[in-house]
Amino acid sequence: MPEVVTKKPPVSVRGNAKAMISSARIDKRVRELGKQISETYADIDTPLVMVVILKGATVFAADLLRSLTIPAELEFMRAASYGSGTSGGRLRLAHMVEGPLVGRHVLLVEDIVDSGRTIGAIAKRLKKLGPASLRLAALLDRPARREVETQIDFTGFVIPDKFVIGYGLDYAGLYRELPGIYSLS
Repeated sequence: MPEVVTKKPPVSVRGNAKAMISSARIDKRVRELGKQISETYADIDTPLVMVVILKGATVFAADLLRSLTIPAELEFMRAASYGSGTSGGRLRLAHMVEGPLVGRHVLLVEDIVDSGRTIGAIAKRLKKLGPASLRLAALLDRPARREVETQIDFTGFVIPDKFVIGYGLDYAGLYRELPGIYSLS
């Protein structure tokens, strides 16, 4: 049984933050996803390529990578649709994938899928690179905000329409370090 880490949100958000998903629940679910992903890709003959969407998905991706029982490589893309606070409109993508993806099995790793616009734009760009397959793993799915149809192949948790922080997700660059997921009111 893993050690359960309990950490309160920083004083500056403690009064406005409500615990949604504990670190223990996240740990258990990420291990389940790792097993499912490992089984899905068990028969591929090259390492799985995990394309991690920076910055929010880094914590999830690190834990997910450690839970896999198959070889995997890490690549990164940066997507920014959030400015200093909440959603801001124009999407900026920085393609940082270094290795070739032609004929490779690619797993996009995202922290949260909201409208689907960001992940849709990323998937469109990656499909042009000729992968053998392209699937999506998302820690959180917030379908109430969906604008673009999005298939999430490996979902951690479906959450209500609330703004969340912790476990890599931020508000104005802060609170990524929290071990659980908290909603802000």
